[in-house]
Amino acid sequence: MSKAAHKEVTTKFFHTGSAAEPFVFSTGERLPGITVAYETYGKLNASKSNAILLFHALSGSQHAAGVNTSVEGVGERWTEDCHHGWWDLFIGPDKALDTKRYFIICANYLGGCYGSSGPLSINPETGKPYGRDFPAVRTCDVVASQLALLDSLGIEKLHAVIGASVGGLLAVNLATLHPERVKLVIPWPPAAARLF
Repeated sequence: MSKAAHKEVTTKFFHTGSAAEPFVFSTGERLPGITVAYETYGKLNASKSNAILLFHALSGSQHAAGVNTSVEGVGERWTEDCHHGWWDLFIGPDKALDTKRYFIICANYLGGCYGSSGPLSINPETGKPYGRDFPAVRTCDVVASQLALLDSLGIEKLHAVIGASVGGLLAVNLATLHPERVKLVIPWPPAAARLF
């Protein structure tokens, strides 16, 4: 493999919400704050017009390319199988998602287990993991949490949104709910399409 295929990357963490301005789920449930774990590849241009949001499959993570041997707070869940990016063959210089041209963002889903807020997160009221008390997460909640991440990066409109499997469904969901936020939609194939 090329040296670029083994580039070391680090997961970053975006925090949003507060007791005064909680994150509101589509069910009406609220959390005083959420965390979204994410990775980026490439550089965001001055006009912030070259961003591509990549949604992972249901069992995937934010680690789409390169090598990442540990993620803060994830512990033993970050097994050796997680160390190499799940789409490394497609992300990098001169690859399908060319990091010389595009800024690729991949975030772990709200409710996930690789650094984003979920049932294993600590409930500040009890000091214990939320477990079953964590709010039910719908696709529109995942989209809302990732749009909040994009807002924090100053990205108003994506060049493209891409998704694999359930990620394809999320890509379509984002484009349907917020068509003004994305130019191109590339579902690969969406999970619903696999039912037929």
